[in-house]
Amino acid sequence: MDKIRPSELDDRLPDDAFVLDLRPLGDYERDHIERSHNAPVYDDLRDGDVEVLDPYLDHVPDDVEVVTVCKAGVVAEEATSYLHERGYEATTLAGGYTCWRHYEQNTKLHRLSSFLRGLVA
Repeated sequence: MDKIRPSELDDRLPDDAFVLDLRPLGDYERDHIERSHNAPVYDDLRDGDVEVLDPYLDHVPDDVEVVTVCKAGVVAEEATSYLHERGYEATTLAGGYTCWRHYEQNTKLHRLSSFLRGLVA
């Protein structure tokens, strides 16, 4: 499964990626990635119903990579898989919105994970 780290996504925004936030509307309204688009289908995706995405696909461009976002990245993988099946170039935000917030706030956890990733690479 293709994944993108928050720093990579940040480098590509706003023109080279379409961010599709799958979290419930209340979560999205509280905070979200700037210029992301909400398709509040998290609960249905978690239950295995990927076709709930269909009504939102009319608003998803097919000429740019779609980055799916959920709370921690697991449910978004289902959406990414489905988008691939439908012919979209799609990627999941690694760690989901939780990881994005750590990146955006430059928390100790983010700095440590970035450091460790550098050791492995």
